[in-house]
Amino acid sequence: MTRAKTFRAILAGAGLLALAACASTPLVQAGSGAPAITPTEQWTDKVRVSNAPDEVLLAVHAEGLSPRQIDALNGLLARFTEAEAKELVVLAPVGGPEATAAGRMAAAARAYLIDAGAPRFSVRIDSYPADGDKAPPLRVGYLRHEVEVPRCGSWGNLTATGNNDAYGNFGCAVTANIASQVANPADLQGPRREDPADAMRRGVVMGKYRAGEPTASQKDAQSDGAVSRVVK
Repeated sequence: MTRAKTFRAILAGAGLLALAACASTPLVQAGSGAPAITPTEQWTDKVRVSNAPDEVLLAVHAEGLSPRQIDALNGLLARFTEAEAKELVVLAPVGGPEATAAGRMAAAARAYLIDAGAPRFSVRIDSYPADGDKAPPLRVGYLRHEVEVPRCGSWGNLTATGNNDAYGNFGCAVTANIASQVANPADLQGPRREDPADAMRRGVVMGKYRAGEPTASQKDAQSDGAVSRVVK
């Protein structure tokens, strides 16, 4: 009787080990083969950001911008502002029959975009070769970024918990939702450049520090947190 119980116990233990071995699926970052640091990061490498030019082509006129071309620039500027793009480029053709007129029109287009609200340092003029084109257009545009989110729904076997790891689809919906809600997909590629430091304010603070004076700003009576006497 004792031998039978021992044999059954050994068989049960072997069965549990076999089930655990079958359910052992190490947490691997989707698409990379590298282990994810945390279960919520196993889908981060599936978020891809692509960019494509959004531009308008303007026929070169000796008299400058036409009303329809101004409307096209207004639409482009609206999309540029909505996309929070970094740079708006005006490309003038070089080597074409209307190279001089194209240069004047490029300057006029830049001036109009700045007057319409584009940041001055975000609009620049560049050139591109006409390559024998008899009527090369003026090209005005920017790089528009788009994000590709992962496809969720690959649940697999949710009972495969031998390693106590998260299931394969864990974190996919959260990653896809956050990537879809980012206003500017270019932010997913890296942080933005910091604004330059305020040298004048830094000089004032350092001057007070060297003189042994308090460097903190003066207290504002409106921010003391006191309850208004009106409600007392």
